Amino acid sequence: MEGLEQWKDQLEQLKSQLEPWKNQLEKCLHEAIEYLNQIPPVQLYAAIAVLLISTLLLLSIRLFKRAKSNTVILTGLSGSGKTVLFYQLRDGSVHQGTITSMEPNESTIVLNSDSNKKRKSKPVHIVDVPGHSRLRPKLDEFLPRAAGIVFVVDSLEFLPNCHLASEYLYDILTKASVVKKKIPVLICCNKNDKVTAHTKEFIRKQMEKEMYDPDYICPTCFYFA
Repeated sequence: MEGLEQWKDQLEQLKSQLEPWKNQLEKCLHEAIEYLNQIPPVQLYAAIAVLLISTLLLLSIRLFKRAKSNTVILTGLSGSGKTVLFYQLRDGSVHQGTITSMEPNESTIVLNSDSNKKRKSKPVHIVDVPGHSRLRPKLDEFLPRAAGIVFVVDSLEFLPNCHLASEYLYDILTKASVVKKKIPVLICCNKNDKVTAHTKEFIRKQMEKEMYDPDYICPTCFYFA
């Protein structure tokens, strides 16, 4: 019983301590209501509208930032080395020869080159899209959420495939989703460490010749590496 009485006494003391705060809060609330009553309705409604619009704008900006894509698409002709590059990026493994894909390979990864760094690296969603002509429409499924495209070219077998590769690249650069979002495209010259491989400068010039159209201005950026 003594413990209960002590608890009641402490509660009463707490109430007495909070009483001034309660009175001050009521006073502030009363003053705020009186101030609002003095404001013309038109100005009050305008202030509320500005507040709501500002809040919605801030929420939209935050949602837009959260929705920013981290998807990078690997594409190119069949046999160019896309899938080998995909596995190297995913886990650093080295695959010899050609790996033909009939279905897209997907993985959300921290790039192997960044995994040893102390700083935190954001994960990247890599999609390896098959390069066979009959399977290329699968690319359209991923383009709307692409942050970037890596177009892989075989530097060893470039000349026999130059026209087809350039035609496919031109098709990608003129797609509505790529044009609208101005998705950057990187042309990756694969196997350029081989002695007989063509240089990226040679590949650039040949592909630019194949894609040259005086009436077409590329609305996106593409780079060679």
